[in-house]
Amino acid sequence: MASKTKTHRLEAEIDKCRVDCNWKKAVELAKQWASKSTDFATTVTFLQGEMALEEFIETHDPTKDDNILSARAQLTEANEHLTKVASSSTLLKTQASLLLAKIQYCQGFYQVALTTLDQIDLAAIAMRESEENSLKNTRLLYIVAESYAIKGKCLEKGKGSLRSKFKAAERDEEIITCYEIAGDLALLCLQQREKSSAVQQTNVTQVAADTSTNNFVVTSLIEMAIAQVPLMHLQRGEEKKCITRYREMLRAVESRFSQEIRKTLALELAQLLLRSCSVMSYPKINLDAKGLNLKAPKPCVYSSEKLFVPKTLDEEVLLLLLIAEAVATKEAVLERSQETHELTFMNITAIYDLLALVLVKRAQFGRLTESFEKAMRFSYKEFHIWYQFANSLISTGKYAQALQVLAECHSLAPKNASVCLQAAQLCYEHLQAYQEGMDWARLVIQLSSSGTPNHVLARAYMAQGIGLCLVAKDSRLLADRQKMDQEALAAFKKAQDLDPRDYLCAFHLGLQYANMRRIQEAMNYTKLSLRLRSDFIHSLHLLTLLLSARKQHEEAMDLVHAALEEYPDNLSLLMTKAKLQKIVRGPEEALATYRMMLKLWKDLHDMDVEEGSDPHFKVNDRSVWDKRSHAATTISEFTDRGSGRGSVRAESMAASRVEKALSDLASSMNSSFQPRVGPQRSWVIQAQIWLNLAELYLSLNQVDEAQCCVQETFQLFPHSVYVFFLRGLLLEHRGFLTEARVCFENAVAVNPTHTKSLYHLGIVLHKQGDNRLAEKILRDAVNLDPCCHKAWFVLGTVLEAVGEPEDASNCHVTGSMLEASCPVAPFNVIQRVMR
Repeated sequence: MASKTKTHRLEAEIDKCRVDCNWKKAVELAKQWASKSTDFATTVTFLQGEMALEEFIETHDPTKDDNILSARAQLTEANEHLTKVASSSTLLKTQASLLLAKIQYCQGFYQVALTTLDQIDLAAIAMRESEENSLKNTRLLYIVAESYAIKGKCLEKGKGSLRSKFKAAERDEEIITCYEIAGDLALLCLQQREKSSAVQQTNVTQVAADTSTNNFVVTSLIEMAIAQVPLMHLQRGEEKKCITRYREMLRAVESRFSQEIRKTLALELAQLLLRSCSVMSYPKINLDAKGLNLKAPKPCVYSSEKLFVPKTLDEEVLLLLLIAEAVATKEAVLERSQETHELTFMNITAIYDLLALVLVKRAQFGRLTESFEKAMRFSYKEFHIWYQFANSLISTGKYAQALQVLAECHSLAPKNASVCLQAAQLCYEHLQAYQEGMDWARLVIQLSSSGTPNHVLARAYMAQGIGLCLVAKDSRLLADRQKMDQEALAAFKKAQDLDPRDYLCAFHLGLQYANMRRIQEAMNYTKLSLRLRSDFIHSLHLLTLLLSARKQHEEAMDLVHAALEEYPDNLSLLMTKAKLQKIVRGPEEALATYRMMLKLWKDLHDMDVEEGSDPHFKVNDRSVWDKRSHAATTISEFTDRGSGRGSVRAESMAASRVEKALSDLASSMNSSFQPRVGPQRSWVIQAQIWLNLAELYLSLNQVDEAQCCVQETFQLFPHSVYVFFLRGLLLEHRGFLTEARVCFENAVAVNPTHTKSLYHLGIVLHKQGDNRLAEKILRDAVNLDPCCHKAWFVLGTVLEAVGEPEDASNCHVTGSMLEASCPVAPFNVIQRVMR
């Protein structure tokens, strides 16, 4: 009795070693017992043959024809051992025959291997072994799965001799069936291994458990069989069958041994769905559908009433990619082998690229950023992942963090000019770090000696010119601004010389000449920009303003209408249209345009609020997302539009901080005031609309309507420069000069560079007889904006009043010259963009 117990225990230990692919340990255990009992002699012979075969396969992929000669030379001993066992009458006879067929396949004797397999009832063995769950059954089931894969491969090798298309199609069906059964049995086997772990601990001694090593990996024969079925369906044009097979395998209950297979299947199915399916042609998932093959045991599948079932193409692709990401991330963190690192990283890169494709389409930038944040754990010195992370941060609006990531990208790829130019763009358009942006542009210019293409170098000079223009706006000294403007002009010309076909270089040259009031040269370069790209919105807007500067208001009106047909939701263009309508068609049409702008603003604002309140908000209609993007492209054009100096600058950033401090103080003193819900940029745009609408009403002497606009702006920003300025205008219009003066002084206190407030303060001071102070204020105004012709005229009037007729005359002449080339809106409202 004790001897029988020891025998069962030893058999269990040997079976465990075989399942774990610990061949040497299995042979050692069998030899130990064979010295005591002759009953184990055949087992030793079988295990020696199995070990020789499996160890050869570990280093020689049997699916590659290059290894056939090596197999014929090195598997002679294995063949002898297994032939001896196969010709015996022991219980190992069937397994030995199956392994013999495996040797014959490895040696390239495909017809012989087929004959050997045809003599064995594989289906009966599979059905019998799948019903039990023991270590011995698990190993035999895996051998049967490999045998089906070998049979399919052998049939495929002999397919070329068939002359009939009908027989070839029949052979294809037989091959697919073999591969399907092989894959199903392999997945079932892996599931059984997972379940039998508790049984292993019971039947195997602790010593054996501690010394035994688990070397199991899914063999290339099984991987080939699993991969071939969908591929063959796809080659036959059976896309639905291909998708169904992928789904069938992915529904199999996961085990720790099948995670790599699951990751590969999920990634391949996601790629197939994206490549071959549209929203309309997407085949819905049917959990009640029977499998494609009913001739063999099937693996256990997930089934539950609470099971999540994707209902749309995007849902399924996203789920597949998240599954692949979870497995790949775990692999990458645990993987330390340099040999497999490159392949692992290629798979991860493919997963994240597809994730970006799907999530960007749905505007889910936050979710994409979360994925890349997880990828940082294993992406040390991997440029592609870092660069994608930077782009996701930019899309999410985390610009400061994105700049830091781009700096890391630059250290990984110091000769990559795109990284430097993108960093410069971030500094200019979002961070107001103009000097740092110029430093990034200089890095690209310094790469010119290393063979940087001319078009890239042209963009670098263009970026440098943009930086100089932005820094010039911040300068208080007119001489410094003029010097930097000339340097910027030279940089733009250099860019134009390097790449004469770049529409952006031509645009920036036109804008620079326009700001310098060299209207004809500006027209030439703007038209060149439009010839190179006819739909570029900023060039269309600039040409509109240039036509208005030449007093060709009808032509400007026609052009703005044409531009709005292409960009109907662009708020900056609509504002310019309203100003032109006031001149050409009368104020009533301008009022209608302002009403349209307020309605458009409300639509965009509601979308922003919904997105801000729901972190998982998604835009289901891509056209809606594009509408918001087009409307928001000119937010910085809109900000401080009427100041005369254009878009957001360091001073206005400081002014916004002053406004915030005042608002915080007001809310602490007055509990009834609460900041508006939603993005700040949205409320700034609305305040600008009310500002321009109030000015229109005042020009029509409709004071009550203007007062309503002031009240609306006050409710948005009670201590904003806009509110103080608008109140000052109303009081000045009504003749309350003292009160108007206080309002304009408050506006200047909040933002000392607000040109319109300075100009009107000068007018009020002049009317009050304080001409010397008026002169000082007006000189500040023309220093900040030398192109403000109204300020020059009033300054001339003030100088004449203080007895300086010659200087007054010069001021009037300057004002007249500037008025002749004055557009309906300052040229600086047009944003300087890098792409």
